[in-house]
Amino acid sequence: MSERDAIGATIQLYFDSLHESSKDKVNLSFHPNAKIAGLFHGDFLEMSRDDFGDFVASQQPSPKEKGDAERLDILSIEVAGITAVARVRDDYLGFTFLDTLSLIKTDEPWLIYNKLFHVES
Repeated sequence: MSERDAIGATIQLYFDSLHESSKDKVNLSFHPNAKIAGLFHGDFLEMSRDDFGDFVASQQPSPKEKGDAERLDILSIEVAGITAVARVRDDYLGFTFLDTLSLIKTDEPWLIYNKLFHVES
């Protein structure tokens, strides 16, 4: 599997965590020290991986169970050694997000280390 394909698999796992409301999949796709940040309704939000996982898991019933349409567009992936940056657009909870994901590959598969999100609509 190419590095880009492996990164794509991590991004898909992240998206699946949202669609299925799965904290376990958040934990598998994000580094333990990851940070998630962005503006939402004019408020700056910053979360740890655990906080984000709890938020994702609290969305019950899950978007999948509600029959929400899935939308994940990987717009770009740039790889530099053990680091990468990806831009993705996804729909979640009635909003369209543009995410900038910083990823790192250590002894494990590619993991998201930082997620900056922008609400497009």
